[in-house]
Formats: sequence, structure tokens, C-alpha cells
Amino acid sequence: MSGHSKWHNIQGRKNAQDAKRGKIFQKISRDLYQAAKAGGVDPDSNAQLRLVMEKARAANMPKDNIQRALDKASGVGGAKFEEITYEGYGPGGTAIMVSALTDNKNRTAAAVRSAFTHHGGSLGASGSVSYMFNRQGYIVILRDGLDTDEDTMLMDALDAGADDMKTSDEVFEIYTDPSSLPEVRDALQAKGYDLDTAEVTMFPENTTEVPEGKVSQYTGLVDELSENDDVQDVYEAATLPEDAE
Repeated sequence: MSGHSKWHNIQGRKNAQDAKRGKIFQKISRDLYQAAKAGGVDPDSNAQLRLVMEKARAANMPKDNIQRALDKASGVGGAKFEEITYEGYGPGGTAIMVSALTDNKNRTAAAVRSAFTHHGGSLGASGSVSYMFNRQGYIVILRDGLDTDEDTMLMDALDAGADDMKTSDEVFEIYTDPSSLPEVRDALQAKGYDLDTAEVTMFPENTTEVPEGKVSQYTGLVDELSENDDVQDVYEAATLPEDAE
């Protein structure tokens, strides 16, 4: 793998956002919806849903919140949600993809376009930046309290069907083909590993450093997009200058 570490690059901003309890529940609700939509609302037969529900309980998420997310996935109440991807450029020409889940495309498109415009960016056409990203399965295992060395973890990951692994003091980051993610996830769980993250996500092939004079604009754009209730994920092909991180 390249030097790009998704976990390290998102932690600073993610921790600041997740300090708000409501944002934690919002993210878990989206994950519940996606897991239930993909594999059904029965956690006994949906391993990914079980994983997210464990996170929900650990965060003390109210049962009503959990049920609402599952109801959305099963169509209870009549609301129909669509997954939409927006592509654009941030300040300094940095490529950004926005994954949204919405019951009102016009509302979401207007909000995403407004965010780009307000922060010196521009929304692009479909395909304008998606070619700069690769879709991969991504698993994170926290090392805190885990009595497993790097060699053992690598062998277990490869035996499970993973393609590669990246190691830091805090985490093991495991990469898979998107179609292999469920079997790799299940195999690692069967070996007794607790997974912090197991998802299909987007990684940039290359990154562009945000110009120093545009850092505040750029972070403002990403924060506004991330805080939108319809936005599930913001994928960035950018890095911030060292003194700005």
C-alpha cells in the first residue's frame, strides 16, 4: 500500500466531530441503514448489521434510534431513500467525492452545491473525479489491549483473504477486494478479533496538498459537508500541510 492511511488522516477531524453525541448517533444510524439495506434487518443472519448494532449499544444509542434506522431500510413509513454520489473540487483543485443517502434529491443537491460554493470549491459532473479513487474493502482492528504482533496479524489477515495490511502503533488497517470484504470480516471475527471498522470505501490513487492559504476554506468545506444529515461519507484526495494538521 502507499503511505496513505485513511485511519490517521480522518482521526483528527473525526474526533472533533464525534465529540458531539448527536453526530455519533447520526453516523451509526447511517451505518445501520446501509448494513440492513445490504443484508436484511435480521442481525442473526447479517454479520455486518450485528457489528454496527454492537457499536450502537456501546455508544448507548437509544433503541428508538436504532429501530428508526432499521425501519428506513425496510421501507416502514413509506419514505424511500436513495444513495447518490457527488463529485467536485475543493480549494486548490483538490478532488472530493461525497456519498449521500437522501429522501429528497433536490434538497441534498442544493446543500452540497452550496457548501462547495461557500468554501471556494465547485461541484463537478459525474465522473469528473471518481477516476482518481479506488474502491476497496477496509477493516480496522485497534491494537489497544490486543495481544497480537504484526506478523501474526498479517498472516491471519492474508489467510482470511485480505490483499494487504498497514500497521501503526494504534491500529491494524486491512485492505480487501470489495467483494471479499464479508468473508474476510467473518473469518477475522471467527478468529476472535474485535473489528472497529469493516466497510467498503474509497481511497485516492494520489493526493494533492492543500495550499497553506486555503486550509481554512478546505476544512470548512469538508466540515460543512460532513455535518449535513444527508451525507454519509466525504472522500478526499488531499492532504493538509504538516503545520496545519
